[in-house]
Amino acid sequence: QVRLVESGGGLVHTGGSLRLSCAVSGRTVSRYPMGWFRQAPGKEREIVATISLNGTRNYADSVKGRFTISRDNAKNSVYLQMNSLKPGDTAVYYCNAPFGTSAIWDWGQGTQVTVSS
Repeated sequence: QVRLVESGGGLVHTGGSLRLSCAVSGRTVSRYPMGWFRQAPGKEREIVATISLNGTRNYADSVKGRFTISRDNAKNSVYLQMNSLKPGDTAVYYCNAPFGTSAIWDWGQGTQVTVSS
């Protein structure tokens, strides 16, 4: 059984930074493309960043140049460095293995990011 545990969220002011972590158990992340998703209140979950097996990174236009996804295969973890945060980044953030516009595994509890103006 796969378990995803996201952490690192919090309350920051506009322009601040956060680093999210996702610890994965039950699967080896080096064998999967991985991604970070977010869901804002009243909106559908959207994917914001992905990293492929060979390390290729892709980002949603809304976060390009501000967010950086990375993975540490030795720690079986995935990270999201978020800089220059905006109120529009406020959401619950989740990690998972992307599959189309959805994901392969059951969702973890996510981590709340709140950006105040």
